[in-house]
Amino acid sequence: MSQLPKDFIDELLVRVDIVEVIDQRVPLKKAGSLLKARCPFHDERTASFTVYPTKQFYYCFGCSASGDAITFLREFAHLSFREAIDELAAGAGLDVPRDDSSPKTDRDIPGLLEIVLEANQWFKDQLRNHSDAAKAVDYLKNRGVTGETAAYFEIGYAPDGRSNLENKITPTGNGKRRDLLLKAGLIAKGERGNYYDRFRSRIIFPIHDNRRRLIGFGGRILGEGAPKYLNSPETAIFHKGAELYNLHRANSSIAKEGWSLVVEGYTDVISLVQNGFENTVATLGTATTSIHIQRLFRLSPHIIFCYDGDRAGRDAAWKALAVTLPEMEEGRQASFLFLPEGEDPDSLVRSHGVEELRKKIEAATPLTDFLFGHLLQQTDRSRMDGRARIADLARPLISKMPDGSLRELMETRLLELSGVRSRTESSIREKTDKKNHNLDQRLSPLATAVSLLIQNPYLAKETDLPNIAITETVESNTGWRLLAELHTIAKDNPNINTAGLLARFQGQEHHRRLQQLAIQELFIQNSDIVLFYLETMDTIEQQALSAAITRLLREARESDLSGSAKLRLERLLKRRQVLRSTRQNH
Repeated sequence: MSQLPKDFIDELLVRVDIVEVIDQRVPLKKAGSLLKARCPFHDERTASFTVYPTKQFYYCFGCSASGDAITFLREFAHLSFREAIDELAAGAGLDVPRDDSSPKTDRDIPGLLEIVLEANQWFKDQLRNHSDAAKAVDYLKNRGVTGETAAYFEIGYAPDGRSNLENKITPTGNGKRRDLLLKAGLIAKGERGNYYDRFRSRIIFPIHDNRRRLIGFGGRILGEGAPKYLNSPETAIFHKGAELYNLHRANSSIAKEGWSLVVEGYTDVISLVQNGFENTVATLGTATTSIHIQRLFRLSPHIIFCYDGDRAGRDAAWKALAVTLPEMEEGRQASFLFLPEGEDPDSLVRSHGVEELRKKIEAATPLTDFLFGHLLQQTDRSRMDGRARIADLARPLISKMPDGSLRELMETRLLELSGVRSRTESSIREKTDKKNHNLDQRLSPLATAVSLLIQNPYLAKETDLPNIAITETVESNTGWRLLAELHTIAKDNPNINTAGLLARFQGQEHHRRLQQLAIQELFIQNSDIVLFYLETMDTIEQQALSAAITRLLREARESDLSGSAKLRLERLLKRRQVLRSTRQNH
């Protein structure tokens, strides 16, 4: 799906009132010019979740959750970006753009959603009524699945035969409906141009997205044959790497329990839900992806992966660990549960009972222990080169993690195991200390200007940025480039608000800092904001000029300046004098 135009996002954030969006879901109370509530994203006794109506922005001083109306809806309702946009746009009376650059398959989505619903009903009818359905029913009974559970999960049956579903849904050979069946992955086209049902002689498990829409199917073969499990192919509505089986039912339970359980198969999910583990989901015949991890961490701070204890299970777990590491922000946990060889969650519960699985879940291996334990099995710590190998293997993995306490502890553990100190460890710590120190200091003129502009985007039309191209000093400064980018966006989009400006930097390295500056208290009267902004810009230019002049004078002491450098120094000195005179006159 194509990226939405930035001006549409800007307009949406202007049309939508964040107070209304949040208050409908979390009751807000007045606190001066602000509104507060107990944070919906972490447990707390006092209200630290703050909404800024004039900035259309929220920030929690307890857990640092922050964002605009789109971010809130995504995090609170566990929606994708597009889902949140669609919901807010509907409430604001806006049509979400779908231009010609969008894939043509997007236009098929309503028809695809409708035709998979028809197919699902047919599969369910076959489980109840088909003459060969007894073997499907027997399979489910042998797995301990009750009739009530089968109905809850909408389990169906695809009988043997090459054209059963096609003949049912396109009885008159309707080409348009056949095309939809093909695009939905329900039928396939052979080399000779003939069509045939994709799912045959299989138990059918419907798959839903997080909006509870039916988007595809998984099928488990009855009897001998391959593949054992077959999923719908990638379609305009079904993306295996983005979906988790049962997540649409499990999200509330995951949030309530504070952890999610990820298993490998449909029947494992069904069996565990039937036995009280309603916070269970499964990947769809593919490796765990970062999208899976992000979705689960939005719901709760702890993910427990459950795998078979054999080589294949541990390999799958290692892949899951690799994609989980970059998502291990402060307060998050991940654990790995390996079952005895020959057991899966379903068989374990049926053979040993629910309490046995609970004990194993409680004793699951923390991510850190799994990582270092796996690496230690590949090395010999009694050898110097073995300890070096531990460091070489672990560092690339740890480097994927966000900065924070867990990463520091893992670096400390690696030092204990290998005795090898990272060359960058000291510099990282110095940068972190410097960053924390700077946050406690008074804002620099550049940071003040950024804070003023992001809180008051209208300032961009009150003044142009100073002409400092000749100074080079500020031009090469990250803060100046950020200010210049903010100024350009705000000037080109006169109706943009704070939330809209922040949205432009979503996912970029400066987003978190901009959020902090958006709530920075500057203690300036509204009537003085424009003047203060102009004075701040003047100070920035003065500092840039002084730095450039100092550098040129230093060069002049060391060697003769070129003709162009002398001319530049002269221009800088004149410009500084003009600014000083202007300041004295005011």
